[in-house]
Amino acid sequence: IMANHKSALKRARQNAKRRLRNRNLKSTYKSEIKSFITLINENKIDEAKTSLPHLHKTIDKAQTKGVMPKNTASRYKSNLTIRLNRVLSQA
Repeated sequence: IMANHKSALKRARQNAKRRLRNRNLKSTYKSEIKSFITLINENKIDEAKTSLPHLHKTIDKAQTKGVMPKNTASRYKSNLTIRLNRVLSQA
C-alpha cells in the first residue's frame, strides 16, 4: 500500500475490502445467469422457472450494493424473463 497518511491507509483498506465484496457479488450473479441459460438450453423449463425469482433477487442485491447500475439490472431481469417466456410459449 502506497498510502502515507492515516486516513489514506484506512481508505486503502476499505477499498480492498469493497473490491473483494464487489467481485464476489459480480461472480455470483454471472454464474447464476450462466446456469439459468444452461437450464433453458437443456429444456429444463421447470427448474428454470423456479430459479428465476432467486436470480432476480441476486441481481437486485448486486444493484442495491452498487455493483451494477439500476437500468442494467432491469435490463438483465427483463431479458432473462423474456428468454424464459419465449421457450414457454413454444412448448
